Amino acid sequence: MILTVTLNTALDLTYHVRSLRPHTSHRVTEVTERPGGKGLNVARVLAALGHEVTVTGFTGGATGRAVQDQLTYTPGVVDALVPVTGSTRRTIAVVDTATGDTTQLNEPGPAITPAEWSAFQEAYEHLLRSASAVALCGSLPPGVPVGAYAQLIRAARASAVPVLLDTSGEPLRRGVAARPDIVKPNADELAELTGSHDPSQATRDTRRRGAHTVVASLGAEGLLAANAEGRWRATPPRRVHGNPTGAGDSAVAGLLSGLVEHLPWPERLARAVALSAATVLTPVAGEFDRSAYETLLDQIAVTADATAA
Repeated sequence: MILTVTLNTALDLTYHVRSLRPHTSHRVTEVTERPGGKGLNVARVLAALGHEVTVTGFTGGATGRAVQDQLTYTPGVVDALVPVTGSTRRTIAVVDTATGDTTQLNEPGPAITPAEWSAFQEAYEHLLRSASAVALCGSLPPGVPVGAYAQLIRAARASAVPVLLDTSGEPLRRGVAARPDIVKPNADELAELTGSHDPSQATRDTRRRGAHTVVASLGAEGLLAANAEGRWRATPPRRVHGNPTGAGDSAVAGLLSGLVEHLPWPERLARAVALSAATVLTPVAGEFDRSAYETLLDQIAVTADATAA
């Protein structure tokens, strides 16, 4: 079982409008509603790839009930969310169908009490007993300690469970110091962490800070990865246009599935890039165009990269 952790779960609403313009009213042409938050997106992609997945994190209020109701209809995903008194947040993506651009609005999430955080940690350590890998994903809701991911990484390492971290800011900095097996920041998050806008230099710095493997997302340019085994760049054959929301989460699913299947790193990276690109072609996060994925998988160029040592 792969475990994904989304401390700040969400109900994702996606609105499609013909042209998004400020200071005007818009007629919405299409609405979709999905359980959201990075780890839930990762879980849906993993389940679509045939893996057993359990999701945990916090859920509360009417929005949280809507998230859990919809999870019951997601094949392959087991709900182990922990209840809280606050209300699960909503995220709103507005897609401009004329340009393909997406505008994102994210609520902060419920305030978590110390008792709720303790209850989550107990549930998490129990779930680790049957996990083959764990992904820690996304932002922290109010009330959760900024070092939360570092705590969860240390618990996973104590249980000998490989752990991937996908977050930003101070939670990323503290999490990296706890020595996760994989971190997957984007170029901006790497720059904020290390002070370097050169992804190759920033990748080196992040490894020195404690991460065993760094997989940097470079957007349309693919992935840059470095660890003790080698250094690689994985590049898609062409730029794809669509909704980029969730593309990074699909890359995480590719990395995790490759890890538990014991694939060589170049194959893991090719899968991650192909899934990411195939997600851009779908209207909502947590889904991917399977035909496009299968076509792209054979077209991803993965090359050794001497600059990322």
